[in-house]
Amino acid sequence: MSQFNAVKNFSRRDVLKLFGATGGGLALGASGLAWSPAAMAQSAESRLNLFIAIGDDNKVYLTCHRSEMGQGIRTGIPQVLADELGASWEQVVVVQGLADKRYGSQNTDGSRSIRNGFDKMREMGAMARTMLEQAAAAKWQVKLSELTTRDGMVTHQASGKQAKFGDLAQAASQLALPDVSELKLKSPNQYTHIGASHSIVDMDDMLSGKAQYGHDVQLKNMLYASIVHPPVLGSDIESVDDSDARKVAGVVDIITMPVLTGAPMFQPLGGVAVIATNTWSAMQARKALKITWTASPNDSHDSEVYLASLLEKVTKPGKLVRQLGAPVTQWPADDTLSAQYTLPYLAHAPMETPVATASVTEQGCEVWASTQTPQRAQQVVAGALGLAEEQVKVNVTLLGGGFGRKSKPDYCAEAALLSKQLQKPVKVCWAREDDIQNGYLHAVSAQHYQAKLDKQGMPTAILQRTGFPSIGSTFQQGANYPAPWELDLGFVDVPLAIDSLRCEAVEAEAHTRIGWVRSVCNIQHGFGIGSFVDELAAKAGTDTPTMWKQLLGPVRQEQFSDQGFEYGNYGEDLSRHPVDIARYHGVIDAVQEAMNKHGKPKANQGWGFAVHRSFAAFVATAILVEVKDDRVAVLEAIGAIDAGTVVNPDRAKSQTEGAIMFGLSLALMGDIRFKNGQVQQSNFHDYPMLRLSQCPNIETIVIKSTAAPGGVGEPGVPPVAASLTNAIYAASGKRIRNLPVATHLKI
Repeated sequence: MSQFNAVKNFSRRDVLKLFGATGGGLALGASGLAWSPAAMAQSAESRLNLFIAIGDDNKVYLTCHRSEMGQGIRTGIPQVLADELGASWEQVVVVQGLADKRYGSQNTDGSRSIRNGFDKMREMGAMARTMLEQAAAAKWQVKLSELTTRDGMVTHQASGKQAKFGDLAQAASQLALPDVSELKLKSPNQYTHIGASHSIVDMDDMLSGKAQYGHDVQLKNMLYASIVHPPVLGSDIESVDDSDARKVAGVVDIITMPVLTGAPMFQPLGGVAVIATNTWSAMQARKALKITWTASPNDSHDSEVYLASLLEKVTKPGKLVRQLGAPVTQWPADDTLSAQYTLPYLAHAPMETPVATASVTEQGCEVWASTQTPQRAQQVVAGALGLAEEQVKVNVTLLGGGFGRKSKPDYCAEAALLSKQLQKPVKVCWAREDDIQNGYLHAVSAQHYQAKLDKQGMPTAILQRTGFPSIGSTFQQGANYPAPWELDLGFVDVPLAIDSLRCEAVEAEAHTRIGWVRSVCNIQHGFGIGSFVDELAAKAGTDTPTMWKQLLGPVRQEQFSDQGFEYGNYGEDLSRHPVDIARYHGVIDAVQEAMNKHGKPKANQGWGFAVHRSFAAFVATAILVEVKDDRVAVLEAIGAIDAGTVVNPDRAKSQTEGAIMFGLSLALMGDIRFKNGQVQQSNFHDYPMLRLSQCPNIETIVIKSTAAPGGVGEPGVPPVAASLTNAIYAASGKRIRNLPVATHLKI
């Protein structure tokens, strides 16, 4: 068993009871969106809270306000807190935070938990350490500057006096919170937990089966619900014959759900809910329902026809979104290289399907959910029930995968609405078919690239267009153009140093719920630009890493000034998270060196390469494949990531490995198709995931850096698809521009 203490699910008031009303203890917090400790000091209750609590038992209770889905955030955030606090790792007990505005954002997506929280968590740790040291200085009548703190002890070296955190906690809790400007933060060479590969705190429970996921929640008198959702977005129930379904043993009731109106947002889809005393009965009874659905404006949606029209659109002028240099008006056929790239719809398909349990009483509602966004779940449930947000308590369980799907809490609202009607706790469990056919899909997309070449085959001008139904359509009807932030994701922000670069976007109407999937629009844009650079390299007779370096130009920090757009940079300041060409070179060089160690590929084998910046991190990927008898086998993969300061290198390696597997799964086999407005795939037999036998050997390289922390979970995905198809071209001469690979070769 690990020495690490088990994760505890304590509420803020639980911490108050443990360390406020019942004796010694120290609890600190950050106040809401402003992260202002001064504001927290305005009320005693607020002071006894949010991130750090120390009991007189010498345990250090550290709150993680983000959601754990295997990425290790319930380890990473405590590592940062513990480091500045000076706690011993064996002291630490992790507390899972509930939905609470005072944490600031709890949205666990966008690869931003550490990126956005690193400095604030350091401040919280340093604040607590300072208060403990102040308590010790007062107790021993010594100068604060003479004290040191390490491994859960405050020490006065001159006198040899020492005190455990627990012995000082009660006195420290009476002190005023230090001003942030007066805190002394550690320098990187003083870190003990930051940069250390701590095993994730949930590992023992995960391996032993004790870990509690959303599907594991059990409440007294709980009922189970399985919902038949409308097969086409916008359709409603015309008639229901539930007579046979009600005969299934265990069925309690059959309920028609509210109709979705307006933009989908995070509203429940509607449909028919079967309520039973167990999941099996609910799912069996739903098969016996006879439902007639009304017509929908999306009934005619055919993804094959739609993609063909989208492909035609991107070959024609679109809306200008970036212009570097003078636009080119003449594209001589002999000196122009052009190509189009497409991706189908893609599903998140986490191993644990969406699940939530809700209990509605006269006082309010309590929810237990595997959610990436507890605050958004709180808001959506409150809105559905007509309650104040403060009347909704959201407990966050472990997530069996998320990839962005579980940041959309429609399933939480479903459980709450059913509990309110039945006046009992209700667990809503989505079947795999529900998840694949009724989720929020990654958008189908098409891209067009063309380059004007000089006599050496080098591009002097590039024109690129992109088209895909926007995520904005999920929130606003008629949002048919990509939003600027979507275009920032690997399309307008590629820092090419050429004479002329023109970026355009075309209109695309949405016919289903469009959502963000791991790395979002970088999925298609990384494939497009990564593939086209490989084609440019082949045309010029050079290797792809060299072509990338030539296109990126001299080492600099690209500002995108005077190019007709304002770069969002994933919400980060460019001065803190610059688009740094030197860091592009760093990951390119690291992967090239690793490739060279493998030697020359054998017959029918080839390496593919791509590089991409996303979520303020830089990733280069190389993949080795073998193509024989129209069958492709992926043999090796190399991924190098520069994510700035890395809190837990083991997790950075693991996330990069996972991103490569995720990206391979999508590129090889990911394919959601619509016919008559309905998704044709339903389960893993026709929407397959990467299997162990298909997974290559993976080498990961984490670049050491003192730069500000960047993202880790998503940046490894974008260069994978292009690396794969570029490798197939190198091995076989077959250029794949339309994913998935399975439509061209046997897998």
